[in-house]
Amino acid sequence: MTTVPGQVPVAQQGQRHPLDPEPVRSTKARAVFALGLIGALTGFFVGGVVPATIALTLARQARREAYVSGGYLTGAGWLRRGEQLAWAGLLLAAVAIVAAVVIGVVRLAGAPFGHDFAPNVD
Repeated sequence: MTTVPGQVPVAQQGQRHPLDPEPVRSTKARAVFALGLIGALTGFFVGGVVPATIALTLARQARREAYVSGGYLTGAGWLRRGEQLAWAGLLLAAVAIVAAVVIGVVRLAGAPFGHDFAPNVD
């Protein structure tokens, strides 16, 4: 192989050992994405908190397993997107809870406080 002056020669890839496993996509990465998507879609209805929390827990496990595998587990993109969707679902749930509390406080402030007695009662 000849190179043009100024270019860096391309390093040759070494042969893989025959007993090395084939790189495969992590099944947890796909599950994290699915749970994160469900969490984001149902986050505003506060039902997305459970799948989003499970997605974040699985994401932590999947990252640990991918690190230990030494590059033979793939799916980091699915994992990253699933985590982002899970955080979005948790954020939507928090917004829904805060909005419900604000609406409740405003309605409570407009309601009469205490008992409403007749004018002739001491």
